[in-house]
Amino acid sequence: MMPSKPTLGELTRVFLRIGLLSFGGPAAQIALMHRELVEERPWLEEQEFLRALSFCMLLPGPEAMQLATFAGWRLHGLPGGLVAGGLFVLPGMLVIFTLAFVYGALIDMALVQALFLGVKATVVVIVIEAILRVAKRALGSTDQWVLAGLAFVALFAFAVPFPLVVITAGLWGGLTAGSAPRDLALPRIRPGTLATTLALGLALWWAPVVLVALAGQDFLTDLGLFFSKLAVVTFGGAYAVLSYMAQEVVSGYRWVSTEQLMDALGLAETTPGPLILVTAFVAIVAGLNQGSALLGLAGGLIAVWVTFVPCFLWIFAGAPLVDWLAGQPRLRAALSAITAAVVGVILNLSVWFALHVLFAEVAPLQMGPIQTLRPVWASFQPVAALLALAAGWLLLKRHVSMPLTLAIITAVAGAIHLAGLA
Repeated sequence: MMPSKPTLGELTRVFLRIGLLSFGGPAAQIALMHRELVEERPWLEEQEFLRALSFCMLLPGPEAMQLATFAGWRLHGLPGGLVAGGLFVLPGMLVIFTLAFVYGALIDMALVQALFLGVKATVVVIVIEAILRVAKRALGSTDQWVLAGLAFVALFAFAVPFPLVVITAGLWGGLTAGSAPRDLALPRIRPGTLATTLALGLALWWAPVVLVALAGQDFLTDLGLFFSKLAVVTFGGAYAVLSYMAQEVVSGYRWVSTEQLMDALGLAETTPGPLILVTAFVAIVAGLNQGSALLGLAGGLIAVWVTFVPCFLWIFAGAPLVDWLAGQPRLRAALSAITAAVVGVILNLSVWFALHVLFAEVAPLQMGPIQTLRPVWASFQPVAALLALAAGWLLLKRHVSMPLTLAIITAVAGAIHLAGLA
């Protein structure tokens, strides 16, 4: 069946549905869009959808949100892209904002803290599941296994900055690609249109950061600058960048605690939309930690703005190049190498999370160039370990859905607390 063009109203209704149902991470979100846009409605051809997905995976940021934006742009130009990308993010954003302020009001309650222990124990297994899923797709050769191992060692043992790991992997992949590009002519792009798109996109991206800087709001300025930088290095999805974000927001800026960051990821896992919305939760809690609900609201809005406006910019500026980019083997090889390194990055995140969930105290360890963490064995938390094992059995063995597993383990954690067993 030949593709057909929907009306803007039809496109809006379908992408609102996608936004409300986009649980389960990028794989589930991409599968949902494929079903809605390719299988159930002849709006996009199969190869068109796959070329767009390959292009979005080359970009920093959440690939599923960018795929939605591209699909909207292909079907209805700029308005379609704005509607599709916006509706993919908006439902999850509203839920995250609500949860963050409720969390800020209730987190001191002992029962709530016990419930969050169940959430965090489940998140440990969710991240392990992400490693297995990405490794199965990304590690098909010896050099890719080596890249993943080197990325893990660089991050965990030597505290190498995350952007450097990603850039090095991409350069290695691009430089070692042997095949020549397919003979595809560059599409005709009007320089004036591209320049206007870039100028307007950059101005919109940086406008709130400039405004809070001019207003003398140092906290909001630092927050806007940090999350803007994060938007440029989020290759490999939210899991890949979380260890970098944790290093900065916990140890560097000291905006949130380790426990608050892990709670943020746990809550983000339960909401629709891209997981990178965890940045909004972190920004809101950081503002609340400054003693102001208004700073929390402003911080959350700025984090969302500087995280997602660049995604629209990459799509609207680069979408005309999709067919040409699909024929460039060096770019595909660079992406493949980055994806392999991301396995090591996610493994680092998994170890980091597990240490902080299973042990009440974690101490820094430095020996020469080695900079890592070690658990304080006397602070081992057996209840957390049992909850994590139960979550692993449900998710990995019984293949229970992630939301249901989170609900079960959280309820068990609450019951243990109410019974006085922890």
